[in-house]
Amino acid sequence: MEVQVATLCDSAHDYNHKLCIIGTFDTICSTHLPVVHPQCAIALRICFKPGDEGDHEISINFIDDDGKPKMPSIQSRITVQLPQDAYFLTRNLVINMQRLHFDSVGQFSIDVSADGNMLTRIPLRVMLVDKKKTSS
Repeated sequence: MEVQVATLCDSAHDYNHKLCIIGTFDTICSTHLPVVHPQCAIALRICFKPGDEGDHEISINFIDDDGKPKMPSIQSRITVQLPQDAYFLTRNLVINMQRLHFDSVGQFSIDVSADGNMLTRIPLRVMLVDKKKTSS
């Protein structure tokens, strides 16, 4: 099992088994707290090979820099069965989120695991910017 794409973005869609991503980012800036990001998506593309067939539990955990959960864990079950004579199979996962709320600035991450094993970590930084510097 290999993660080919893992990103936080403005929007993502699975269109005819193609992963369409718009506006990937890793930093959210605001002039004040709390920071509320109106809408975004986690976009994942995972490649499975013959040894990966069967049921898999995918977990997505949004955590702060102390490892504390920022929101409830997202769970998804995937059943992988490769077509005969296929060397691999890919699956796209898109998780849409609205009104991400941050009471503090800092480093955060989105941890993606399969069957309890970490696959990848998507970093996110939330920071304050000076309103005077952003208006010039």
